[in-house]
Amino acid sequence: MINNPQDIFSVKGKVIIITGGAGYLGMQYAEILGKAGAKVIVWDNKDKEAMKKCEADLKKKKVSATIMAVDITNEDLVQKAVKEVIKKLKTVDVLINNAAMNPAVGSEEAKKQFVPYEEYPIELWRKELEVNLTGMMICTKAVAPTMIRNRKGLIINVASEVSNIAHDHRVYNQKNKYKSPAYVTTKTGVVGFSRQWAARLGEYGIRVNAFSPGGVYKEGMPKDFVKLFGNTNMFGRMAKSFEYAGPILFLCSNASSFMTGANLTVDGGKSAW
Repeated sequence: MINNPQDIFSVKGKVIIITGGAGYLGMQYAEILGKAGAKVIVWDNKDKEAMKKCEADLKKKKVSATIMAVDITNEDLVQKAVKEVIKKLKTVDVLINNAAMNPAVGSEEAKKQFVPYEEYPIELWRKELEVNLTGMMICTKAVAPTMIRNRKGLIINVASEVSNIAHDHRVYNQKNKYKSPAYVTTKTGVVGFSRQWAARLGEYGIRVNAFSPGGVYKEGMPKDFVKLFGNTNMFGRMAKSFEYAGPILFLCSNASSFMTGANLTVDGGKSAW
């Protein structure tokens, strides 16, 4: 029986780990969940200054979060970090596997990731697989035993609109510029990863879903890219960062209680076109 419809969206008191939580969208997730009453744990591998800024920015938004420097590709460190969270907060209710290598378009670090595929460095391919998929496996392995013991829990694996479709390189409006093949490959892999973990954990009442957001606007992006990318979906624009707050809240709450092994796609209708 539902007495108050708003209650099914509640995450109050839930212990939620967000990997890559100091990134652009990770911060949006931390803000909405923190303001909704969750106990947010931000994991990231950024330098000390960036982590301090993350904590300060969340405090400005009146969100109290625990900030932890964690390299998700190091299994020993991840296991240790999970133990620290459990020691402090007794449990882990939700894991949001959000961390990924996805440099902003136009940034210096992105340049070597946009080359023609026949020139794409294999060492970079391995690194992207390690962060985007292997890191996700390491984190999921680390929280699963606690969730199994509790016979409850949620795991949300952030994929991308390219988990459903190929990336259209024409949005760059530039010769010989292509989205990383490893990024598209790993984000497609996230969906299969989610299905298989859902099949493993369903008997314990644990839900595992993928979330596939479309491209999000960020200040400083090249104007021609923003226009071309926006024109690839039905709304004719890129997403605004806050537009993914609702889907994340939905996936973290009992509003999605009978949903597992699914891929929630929020891309402005792009993949339906």
